[in-house]
Amino acid sequence: MAGMRPLLILFCFLFFALFGSLSHARRSPLLSPIPAPFLSPQLQPQPQPQPRPKPPTTLVASPPLVMKIIAEDNRHHMPKELLLAIILASVGVIMIIVSTFCAIVFWRRNQRNSGSKTTQSSDAAGILPLGPIFSKFNSVKTTPRRGSMAMVDYALLEAVTNNFSDSNVLGQGGFGCVYKAQFEEGVLAAVKKLDGGGHECERVFENELNMLQRIRHANIISLAGFCIHGETRFLVYELMQNGSLETLLHGPTRGSALTWQIRMKIALDTARGLEYLHECCNPPVIHRDLKSSNILLDSDFNAKIADFGLAVTSGNLNKGLVKLSGTLGYVAPEYLLDGKLTEKSDVYAFGVVLLELLMGRRPVEKMAPSQCQTLVTWAMPQLTDRSKLPNLIDPVIRNTMDLKHLYQVAAVAVLCIQPEPSYRPLITDVLHSLIPLVPVELGGTLRVMDPSPQANRQHTFCIITCALVLKFGKILFMHRIFKTLVLSLFPVLEPISVSWIEGSGERNI
Repeated sequence: MAGMRPLLILFCFLFFALFGSLSHARRSPLLSPIPAPFLSPQLQPQPQPQPRPKPPTTLVASPPLVMKIIAEDNRHHMPKELLLAIILASVGVIMIIVSTFCAIVFWRRNQRNSGSKTTQSSDAAGILPLGPIFSKFNSVKTTPRRGSMAMVDYALLEAVTNNFSDSNVLGQGGFGCVYKAQFEEGVLAAVKKLDGGGHECERVFENELNMLQRIRHANIISLAGFCIHGETRFLVYELMQNGSLETLLHGPTRGSALTWQIRMKIALDTARGLEYLHECCNPPVIHRDLKSSNILLDSDFNAKIADFGLAVTSGNLNKGLVKLSGTLGYVAPEYLLDGKLTEKSDVYAFGVVLLELLMGRRPVEKMAPSQCQTLVTWAMPQLTDRSKLPNLIDPVIRNTMDLKHLYQVAAVAVLCIQPEPSYRPLITDVLHSLIPLVPVELGGTLRVMDPSPQANRQHTFCIITCALVLKFGKILFMHRIFKTLVLSLFPVLEPISVSWIEGSGERNI
């Protein structure tokens, strides 16, 4: 039903435009009463004389004669009125047909690409370099699949991880280790081993498997397969060569490989992934455990959100199925104190990650053997003082950025970590605030366009259709309304495209 919403909006606009234009036509000079100068001198209205004792002697045409002449004149203009109504009705019908067809095409495309009730975002998943991994698992003749996920044989996982050797350990999670796996032909992957069994381990495994098999996005980790062996569960992911953001920031290198621009790129990629979960998934997905250790980086420092074991959909929030979970330092205060969980809880955690990128400090630090202080508590009073802000920055990147950019990122972080969730911005607003801070070559664009020929044809078709809609809007004297309609229904069009359609050459809409 949500996919039909743009179509309903379109019909409402067109209905209003058609009948508004007919009303405009009825008010046009063709349909207006006959002006006085065109009446015969005997029929023109005479000024009222001053009251006198005697009645005026000026002759005035009788009402039947006036009505007869006006009726004859109206009959003379009736063909033009009918012609105008036919033209406007025809234009409206053509617009409805063309625009409806265009809306249906885009709606069906979104439904086809949505998987199981998940709408693909504008960042097409087709750019993910996962072909070798998926083809490898698809070629393995093992037990049946679950949805789109291949069930991998346990013996194969033992072979590709060298019997789960300690030398292949990539990291340690809450339920087990993550191992590096090397398949034939040099295909690399990461295998998460969930030990211990039990209800909680099984719940995390099922939750992550169900989430990731229907989510495909450039900034979310991709699940390639799974395995069940006794009480142990395995999940196979694409390998992220640079590991986690936590390791790079707080590990032995202390963030030396992370320049200002790379840190902003990581923040932007993470915001894109969260926007997909919050705005494009149906129902929306709340990660619940966003932190620097769950942000993984590939060889080009492209960031992807990982670990969906605690993720929930907004549909389950009203069913009492969610219990308090998360990591100290990243948990929003309203969730920690009242158990209130919304998308703004992820925005709070994103603000903490942004502070880590700015200051190079951990989210929780020990002040004394029995006393800890969170990064938010320490940084919040100082972030609003611009004179102190440059001294709070990670020494690795200090004095390497434009101060205006630094102030803007600090302002975004302050908004994200507001104690009151209603004061925090939507992740989409955060995304648009970070875009200008990242160079284009590092991904600082509004969306990643799919360069495939099919996408180009769809983009061209959309431009042509929108050009017709805008032209008809000018004919109906409602150009501004139709421009707003085009941009709301077809956000794939960039402002430069709409300017080119209008022929104005202006980028500003």
